[in-house]
Amino acid sequence: MIERNIQKILLFFEFKSFGVCKWWARKLGLDSSKVRLGFIYTSFFTLGSPLILYFAMHWILEHSHYFKLERKKKNTIWEL
Repeated sequence: MIERNIQKILLFFEFKSFGVCKWWARKLGLDSSKVRLGFIYTSFFTLGSPLILYFAMHWILEHSHYFKLERKKKNTIWEL
């Protein structure tokens, strides 16, 4: 019974991963597994403080459409 609940929790986190590490890996040109390992190691060494940063980045990525500023179309010399 307990093992089944643990398996459900693990599957939930595997399927509902937030994509923060994948986004950072794409931006930095690295493999996402290396970025994930970096988060895991820094979480162990700093007693979990990167998890706060991770969840903050997840929130920002989920709501990025609010943060995108509209760029003004630059007028060319021919449109003046």
